[in-house]
Amino acid sequence: MAGSNFVDYVKIFCRSGKGGAGSAHLRREKFVAMGGPDGGDGGRGGHIIVRGNRNTWTLLHLKYKRHIFAGHGESGSKQRSTGADGEDRVIEVPLGTIAKDAETGEVLFEITEHDQERILVKGGRGGLGNWNFKSATNQTPRYAQPGEDGIEMAAVLELKVLADVGLVGFPNAGKSTLLSVVSAAKPEIADYPFTTLVPNLGIVSYREHQSFAMADIPGIIEGASEGKGLGIRFLRHIERNSILLFLVPADAEDIKNEYQILLNELKQYNPELLDKGRMLAISKCDMLDEELMEEIKSDLPDLPHVFISSVANKGITELKDMIWEQLMAANE
Repeated sequence: MAGSNFVDYVKIFCRSGKGGAGSAHLRREKFVAMGGPDGGDGGRGGHIIVRGNRNTWTLLHLKYKRHIFAGHGESGSKQRSTGADGEDRVIEVPLGTIAKDAETGEVLFEITEHDQERILVKGGRGGLGNWNFKSATNQTPRYAQPGEDGIEMAAVLELKVLADVGLVGFPNAGKSTLLSVVSAAKPEIADYPFTTLVPNLGIVSYREHQSFAMADIPGIIEGASEGKGLGIRFLRHIERNSILLFLVPADAEDIKNEYQILLNELKQYNPELLDKGRMLAISKCDMLDEELMEEIKSDLPDLPHVFISSVANKGITELKDMIWEQLMAANE
């Protein structure tokens, strides 16, 4: 996910196709007396369809193509021939995409599975041909229905990254370094705050060819839920995570207090995030001895924790074991 190519929010204008008109044709053949009505129905207008694609990671392809129009249905014709349906327009989106009505903010649906399809805007119905209206008292109707107009609407597509584990921490807590060590992801890493400008996703290999997905979002600062820093823009991505892994560096002045600040920002943003499983990793522990670790342990919050060093590859196996145990418990 290159920073400039990651788009997780886009507003699009959609118009479904108009339905084709029904035919008011009367059968006229040389050896058929009083053939009667035989006008066919019009075809329906094309739908705007949203389809999940697990090989797509961003909404970038919609950033510069925000007007999406479906095809119109064709008119019916003689011999009860139904007009062709209008061409559907399919929008490929990453898994975890939510569709909303841009005017009301109403959530219409969400896409969470590969090849899952939902109709965003329905095409207009085709009109009925005159053969539908014949009766004992009206044997030669010379009228047919027009097709229904298509529907126009503005929609918002919003991506929430799907991952088993979400990394939560202040800038420079070591989240990107951890992700680069446990997976093949290559997030930007540097010795200054906010090097992570977009979410990064990595697949972590575990024992017996098993794996789980880990997501790293830009660092959260105090006040992120009120719009400070970058956190508020990306906090929605951890709403999809099964468990949250808090990272606090060992050189923090007060590890317990930093954890509480992070937890409070999540609570202010969405209280339901507190219902997720939580774990704590004390990062940058390559210079700590056993005595210092025991001293730090005495003042840690009451939740599963582990001391790690991504650079020295210390505690990484224990961290994976702890994560896997929590994931199995969450899925029971």
